[in-house]
Amino acid sequence: NPFGLDQTLTTGIVSGVGRDIKGITGRPIRGVVQTDAAINPGNSGGPLLDSQGKLIGVNTMILSPSGASSGVGFAVPADTVRRVVNQLIRHGKVIKPSLGVNCAADQQARQLGLSGVLVLSVVPGSGADKAGLQGVSKSAWGEVSLGDEIVQVNGEDVKSAEDIISVLELCEVGTLAKVTVRRKGTLIHLDVPLQARAE
Repeated sequence: NPFGLDQTLTTGIVSGVGRDIKGITGRPIRGVVQTDAAINPGNSGGPLLDSQGKLIGVNTMILSPSGASSGVGFAVPADTVRRVVNQLIRHGKVIKPSLGVNCAADQQARQLGLSGVLVLSVVPGSGADKAGLQGVSKSAWGEVSLGDEIVQVNGEDVKSAEDIISVLELCEVGTLAKVTVRRKGTLIHLDVPLQARAE
């Protein structure tokens, strides 16, 4: 507790679930639990409990227009925490799965009239390479052919590289991701083995 008072408890209600908020790094945190329980400085990392004392989330941040410790609080759901903690225990770090592609900036894809994620290049030896995804290519005559446009991952529509990362965060390295791409106007369904993302 920021005031030096041990064993304190604040109460409130869960006022929303499945919210997306922007973290301090600028990356979105998806699927958070919204609460009006007071989250004071120093409370981040503390448990968000239901009325029976069961963990439902870990307090993360507060959205406060005044800058005071009043406003709307957010907690990372317990299922997400469990998945991350299990990886920390097993590997000593969080291992994030990857398709093995380098994507164009979302703005570039929109300028080309694409609604999905444009594959610029495929990492050699990656799951995407093994599954046959194609990046942008250039012929001997200088003609540029667009790469695959990823439109779905595991049944979820994707419109940005961030959308792909969010879907893959729910997956394990070594499993298959079901990826739908648009290639020269045709939808193609591919099973892509997920590998650890290079840090």
